[in-house]
Amino acid sequence: MHDAPDTPSKRDAAGDGAMIEARALTRRFSGGVLAVDALSLSVRTGEVVGLLGPNGAGKSTTIRMLTGYLAPTAGSSRLAGVDVQREPVRAQRALGYLPEGSPLYAEMTPRAILRFVASVRGLRGRARTSAVDRAIARARIASVADRAVETLSKGYRRRVGLAQAIVHEPPVLILDEPTDGLDPNQKRAVRALVAELREQAAVIISTHLLEEVGTLCTRTGVIARGRLVFDGSPEQLHALDPARGTVTLTVRTTADDAPVRGERWRGLFADLAGAGAIDSEAGPEASLVRVTIRPKPDASERERTALAPLASARARERGLAIESLAVEPGRLDEVFRQLTERANATPGPERAA
Repeated sequence: MHDAPDTPSKRDAAGDGAMIEARALTRRFSGGVLAVDALSLSVRTGEVVGLLGPNGAGKSTTIRMLTGYLAPTAGSSRLAGVDVQREPVRAQRALGYLPEGSPLYAEMTPRAILRFVASVRGLRGRARTSAVDRAIARARIASVADRAVETLSKGYRRRVGLAQAIVHEPPVLILDEPTDGLDPNQKRAVRALVAELREQAAVIISTHLLEEVGTLCTRTGVIARGRLVFDGSPEQLHALDPARGTVTLTVRTTADDAPVRGERWRGLFADLAGAGAIDSEAGPEASLVRVTIRPKPDASERERTALAPLASARARERGLAIESLAVEPGRLDEVFRQLTERANATPGPERAA
């Protein structure tokens, strides 16, 4: 890493190893409108924390306070152990920031922009040239590096913005919608790059794409009404869906099996550990029956995981041929809806739009 003079590093971070810290961050706008409500968060090197939330939830305001571009009404933030409000310039030396919209100088080329940013970051001579070449390669913009930015597509502009955020190899990365406007191949490349960068950096990604949770993030924070209503792993987020672990069995029966008689199927599977509501319906063929076994609302993680193999074993014990078996992994869109609607239903101060 080619640091500028007095650049904060991991050694400057707090004793718990956090490289990004928000401590009760609060922001009120004119008229007393509350945008962020005492939000606390910490991120260590190696973590990629995805911030999710509906429009107006406070994600962008939180990021602007973390990066020092907006002063909090109360609370504080630290980057690499340096207080952002007290020492903004020193804290920002540790920061690589990709803002929403990738504002760039339209008449300049990506290479010129990166040389300029690297110079501002304190890199000179061969160190600057090496850093620029490395950022161009990592962001995969070599084919457009010497074209004017104004001639580039939205996707390429976004990648140029990402390149300027990483040119100085910062220990802290905050990326606002890093895959916005990218095609599937470009998204895959950005995800691979983030996975590489997190080995030596703490990363926050603001996104509205639920698919990014499992592909980019090691942790997820859900913001609603300016509050952090969830902070945990993607697996823990999936686990909040009460339908997760639901088993759908399609079995082949004989004419004597009375496939539409739901009580027969309830009796067959009702005693399985963790089994709740059980429904059945005729399949696409006369001899097929589709049985749905939902976990009890209070089913444990172990019971939800074991429900499918138990149901499969029970069906085979009774001589039923299993045509298909599917397990509901949990729907992030449903969990997101529940978390944010629950927060919106909670009375609170006036909110920003």
